[in-house]
Amino acid sequence: MCPLVQRPDMLDGLRWLALEVKYLDRVQAFYEAFLDLEVRREAEREVALAAGEADLVLRAPGDVPRGGLHTHYAAAIPAAEYDTWYDRLDEQFDLVEQTFGDARSLYFYDPEGNCVELGQRDVDGPGLDGVFEVVLEVEDLERAVEFYGALGFEVVDRGEERKRVRTTTGPLDLELWEPQLGLADARGGVHVDLGVAADDPESAVGPVRDEALRVEDIHGGLRVRDPDGHYLTLVGE
Repeated sequence: MCPLVQRPDMLDGLRWLALEVKYLDRVQAFYEAFLDLEVRREAEREVALAAGEADLVLRAPGDVPRGGLHTHYAAAIPAAEYDTWYDRLDEQFDLVEQTFGDARSLYFYDPEGNCVELGQRDVDGPGLDGVFEVVLEVEDLERAVEFYGALGFEVVDRGEERKRVRTTTGPLDLELWEPQLGLADARGGVHVDLGVAADDPESAVGPVRDEALRVEDIHGGLRVRDPDGHYLTLVGE
């Protein structure tokens, strides 16, 4: 097993999160209409929408890495915009609202069953300004905690009966859930594909090479397939 260590200077924020969609045009239209996301780049089988510095990638089914299914993720909005977003989305969706300390979050679903959270954060905006949390479904929680701990994610919270763990590296929270329903009946994503900035991808991947299902070189970084089949790509700054 990987040793659980904290290496907070190795990793930075999320660069992309990919979601698998059956009907690319329909889901693209959803995100453009309801969340005001603009197209950053477009190809035959995928569209990257701008969510602050991060890309929200909508990807048609095909070769691996696939996008995630029923993925719960959280996007940051300026605190002052929360009420405006709530009133706007409440007209179309059955919203669920939660409060975490002084910050509020609202939850709703996109057409593919992904649970979208908009949470108050200290960001400039306007609108969605980064993705600060992604939830992965894992089969063996302790194995996943050790794996991501070796990559540089620090454990900051455990749920009841140890069924979920929140880990963090700088501005990104990665929640590891055993199969379950969370807030707003959200689920952790399966075969999720995400990219994270790294000071030195080679050094960051070193401690997990033996435990990873696969490690491959890609342009600008290294792609790791974790023991649960999720793809984490570490890209150089």
